[in-house]
Amino acid sequence: MVKMLGPRITTLDVRSAKPAPKANDKFYFSRDYRAWREAVIARAGGRCQWPGCGTTEGRMHADHIIERRDGGADLDPRNGQCLCHRHHTLKTHQAARARGVGG
Repeated sequence: MVKMLGPRITTLDVRSAKPAPKANDKFYFSRDYRAWREAVIARAGGRCQWPGCGTTEGRMHADHIIERRDGGADLDPRNGQCLCHRHHTLKTHQAARARGVGG
């Protein structure tokens, strides 16, 4: 009988500066945030507001147009837009690059 052997090569993390573990922001679990999220998505009819997109998905993102860490209002619906996963990720990475974080 032949046994399947698991991989014998392990991954070695040789980074000298390891990133801090990601911590959940309690704000995103608050009742106020959930109400803001629902209002932003409902206002957009559940469609992505990225120019030229308009797609709908099972889970849409309520995105802060000006990110909270950049001084954007936490719960002002005017600072919210509904984005599909693809465009939310793209917008978030663009904002991080503009802030000088990431590549």
